[in-house]
Amino acid sequence: MNNNVSIWSENALGYDAYRPQAPTVLPDILTQLIQEPNPGLVVDIGCGTGLSTFLWAERAQQVIGIEPNDDMRRQAEARSIDLDAKNVQFRAGLSTQTGLPDDYASIVTCSQSLHWMEPEPTFAEIKRILRPGGLFAAYDYDWPPTIHWEVEVAYNELMGQVEKIRQEFEEGVQRWSKKQHLERIRASGHFRYVKELVVHNIEMGDAERFIGMVSSSHIGRILKQVISKEDLGFDRFKATIRRVLSDEPVPWYFSYHVRLGIK
Repeated sequence: MNNNVSIWSENALGYDAYRPQAPTVLPDILTQLIQEPNPGLVVDIGCGTGLSTFLWAERAQQVIGIEPNDDMRRQAEARSIDLDAKNVQFRAGLSTQTGLPDDYASIVTCSQSLHWMEPEPTFAEIKRILRPGGLFAAYDYDWPPTIHWEVEVAYNELMGQVEKIRQEFEEGVQRWSKKQHLERIRASGHFRYVKELVVHNIEMGDAERFIGMVSSSHIGRILKQVISKEDLGFDRFKATIRRVLSDEPVPWYFSYHVRLGIK
């Protein structure tokens, strides 16, 4: 899985600047399901720069972010200092080897990250560190968010070009379909209650944020390695986004698919 980890190197600053926050309603839903308004420990696996980890800073007694990529984890640690979040810490680890004790966490989350993780050993590790009755939640947002139809058409056209060369630049990288998350969680046999729900969140964004999100993603890594981005229509894509969105922030409507499992 080293290749899955390394594709995020050198992307931490852009990732942290452009990516969306986790949906604010999520802690209310998850804590209600397990009847623990202020969970003793929340573990966020594949936490990146901590965007999904700090969601719990004022809710949980203790929060631990697990992140294998050094660049991402350092950015998370820097943000923790800025926010003075004393109950939040970050540790190196994998989804299959968190280094945490058995029956330790009330809630374990994976935000926009489970598709990069080997399913069965990941689910086994999550079951191990969850307390009896604890909850696992993997959630992902649909991309692009609902903003403007021309934005979506331009993005899909760019992706159509990227897909033609993606395999060449992602040799050794593995991902698992998000659409199968729920079935894989259920089939693992580690959870007695499994459910999927959809929640929504609204953020503001402009043209540069949209372009920045694409450039700081793993797709951006491919674009940086292509000698002429024009061959992929990247300049055309940016021109369309700037024409449609300009520099005036508008609402971005995000839809999140949340897959739940109760130990």
